[in-house]
Parts: sequence; structure tokens; C-alpha cells
Amino acid sequence: MHQPPLLRARGRGFTLIELLVTVTVAVILLTVAVPAFDSVSLSSRLNAYATSLVAANQLARSEAIKRNASVTLCASADGSTCATDGHWEAGWIVLSGTTVLRQQPAAASGYLMREAGGASSLNYDATGLGATQASINICRATPTAGSQERVVKISATGRTSITSTTLGACA
Repeated sequence: MHQPPLLRARGRGFTLIELLVTVTVAVILLTVAVPAFDSVSLSSRLNAYATSLVAANQLARSEAIKRNASVTLCASADGSTCATDGHWEAGWIVLSGTTVLRQQPAAASGYLMREAGGASSLNYDATGLGATQASINICRATPTAGSQERVVKISATGRTSITSTTLGACA
């Protein structure tokens, strides 16, 4: 049986009700997915900052041994001199004498990186031993309930570890 062209074309489209149901389902899925994605994105960024700090620490220690000279890992806002304010989020450098061996740019706006005792630098002597221990907290500047943090602990011998916490101790 042959149907007129108008009836055949009518069965191929969406009704307004079907379109509204589809849009509603999409909005509900996005409402659930976006906060989860934000959490994954935050975790990834915190891990990146922590591993970059660990890599800089390992470089400082190994360069001190290789050069048989003192090498410093320090907070630095300008990328060429050590800062004394303890704001590691401004960036950091690995320094041998006056030579910058590695420079890390500033963290994204809204992140804090602070050493628990306020230290702005870590020094390694020619044997690879450091003078002090450090514990650097990395977090959002305005954490929310259950916020994520990373704590980079550096022993006096240069051994590092990264710990994930939700304590809210970053300040």
C-alpha cells in the first residue's frame, strides 16, 4: 500500500515531549558528572605539583653529590633568586652557587604550597645530606569540605614521600 508523502515524513521526527525528556536526562547526567570531573581534575593537578617538587628535590640532591658542592632548592617568585616568604606556590628553583639548574613556574591561581615550619629553602651539601627536614602542604587556597591535599615530606637525607590527605591543614 502506498502512503502519501506527508504521512511518511511525519513519522521520522521527534515530538516536543521526547526532546524535553532527552534534555532533562542530559542535564541530570551533567549535574552528576561535573563535580566528579572537578574532583579528578583537582587530584591530577595536586599530583602534578607534588611530583614536580619531588623531582626538583631529587635533582638538587643528585647535583650536590655530582658537583661536590652545596645545592639549594628554594621558593622563588622571579626564577633566579631565592625568596624568603615561604610561598612555594610562586615557583621554585634549584640553585648551585649562582647558577639556576632548574626553574619551576608559579602554581595556578588559587593553590597554596606551604612548608609546615615556614621554610623557604632546602640545602644539600656535597655528600647529598640536607640540613633540615621539610613537609610541604599543597592544596587549594579556599578548600571545601573534604578537600584534597598532598603533603610532600622530605627527610634530612633527601628521601621524599607524597601523602594524600583531607585534613585541611594547608595554610
